[in-house]
Amino acid sequence: MQPRKTDLARTALQAHRAPLDMRQRRLLILCDGQRTVVDLTGLLGPEAPAMVIQLVQAGYLSTGTGATAPAPAPSPAAAVEPVPEPPAAAPAAPAVERRRSLVAARIYVLGILEMQRHPQAAAVFRDLQQARAEDEVLQRLQSALQVLPALTSDGYCQRVRQRLLEALPLEHCDAFAEVA
Repeated sequence: MQPRKTDLARTALQAHRAPLDMRQRRLLILCDGQRTVVDLTGLLGPEAPAMVIQLVQAGYLSTGTGATAPAPAPSPAAAVEPVPEPPAAAPAAPAVERRRSLVAARIYVLGILEMQRHPQAAAVFRDLQQARAEDEVLQRLQSALQVLPALTSDGYCQRVRQRLLEALPLEHCDAFAEVA
């Protein structure tokens, strides 16, 4: 299943007034119709399938295949079968490492910049969106962190920086800690 945003989701992401928490907003941003629920689970963690089901039922996501009914069936089956969970927990460690990626960090910062309604944020958003090379992406991420303090509160900037450090691969965290 490859969930896709509905018009309701696009409106909710633009309005900032929808009854969505940050994790649901991140999930909506990542649901582009190309990522599977497995991919989303790798990026967001084991609670992603349940959130997808919630957002499909609320009308924010569509599956395009009518797979809304089969999706809840695996959730109870997974809850009933605790035996497969330990083997899944062993691969979950690499899944956590997969969440630490430059792509995840980039998507997170793109989402943050998209929420800022300011021309300067829009310019950095475009630059980051067009960046392809690793060093170029890292430079654009640093630019975003330098622009945010002028657009938002210090507390918000610190939370964004902390989340970015959680998403970045460990080898890049030192460069971003120095920027702080």
